[in-house]
Amino acid sequence: IFFFLSHFFIAFLSCFCLQMGNLLKVLTCTDFDQGPNFFLDFENAQPTEAERDVWNQVNSVLQESESMLAGLQSYKGAGQEIRDAIQNPSDLMHQERAWNSVCPLVIKLKTFYCFSVRLEKALYSLLTCLTCPPYTPTQHLEKEQALAKQFAEILHFTLRFDELKMRIPAIQNDFSYYRRTISRNRINNMNLDIESEVNNEMANRMSLFYAEATPMLKTLSTATTNFVSENKTLPLENTTDCLSTMASVCKVMLETPEYSSRFSSEDTLLFCMRVMVGVIILYDHVHPNGAFTKLSKIDMKGCIKVLKEQPIDNVEGLLNALKFTTKHLNDESTPKNIRAMLQ
Repeated sequence: IFFFLSHFFIAFLSCFCLQMGNLLKVLTCTDFDQGPNFFLDFENAQPTEAERDVWNQVNSVLQESESMLAGLQSYKGAGQEIRDAIQNPSDLMHQERAWNSVCPLVIKLKTFYCFSVRLEKALYSLLTCLTCPPYTPTQHLEKEQALAKQFAEILHFTLRFDELKMRIPAIQNDFSYYRRTISRNRINNMNLDIESEVNNEMANRMSLFYAEATPMLKTLSTATTNFVSENKTLPLENTTDCLSTMASVCKVMLETPEYSSRFSSEDTLLFCMRVMVGVIILYDHVHPNGAFTKLSKIDMKGCIKVLKEQPIDNVEGLLNALKFTTKHLNDESTPKNIRAMLQ
């Protein structure tokens, strides 16, 4: 009996240690293939008292994001009026019609640009909270889910805004016409009321912003890079691990039916995909070696595979974002099979 019980106890202890070892691997995220394994509630996360102040600050910005997208979506441009003015340079009626069409559009473009500045500050506040010691990025994202959700909402908005902007070439045409005309009329000593709204300094900043194919993403990439350079006492890994952890969590939630079935809306799946792509792009801009190397903490092969399993209409823009807005995809250190997956 003693012999039987001793063997039973040893077998039970071995099984218990194995299970505990697997649990610890998940909790400490030492197994790269497993990755951080928890559910990030993008639909229902609510701020705790500790999160409240920053959450309120960021929420005041995010509340305007839908109106920004609606404004961009309804942007029609003044292409016909501008063409008429250029073709009839001596016709004052055509010149006035073009100018009166362009000025309200420039005010709208200024609104989008000013929103990007506010979004940059909101991102900075969130990064400060989600990277500070003594917690690890995984602990931050688990404990501060409402702030993680806001970080995700900023990325979601950013990719949607840039997808829309890329389809509206009229934006740069309108703004270029505005700048040419205001310079010419300033020489002619005309009284230009709009200069009080969009002065030369503002016009220069807006011009740089709209020259980017993906201006909002560029804003966030620069903001994240500045965050790292300005917080010299904070290890770079705190920021890059926050980004890679978020990417890994999104990937796991998308590919694990146990998690994805908990979403009440299919839109949340697309939200999750956009967030995953957004943090990959930020990571690729901030980490010295980028997101695509074999040593990257992001499972790029797995992330791309998850995207490619979705309907092409949902992910074509996201795959293009990985192809055209990342920094290190074409580096020699990028494995050929990863590059081939994005061809």
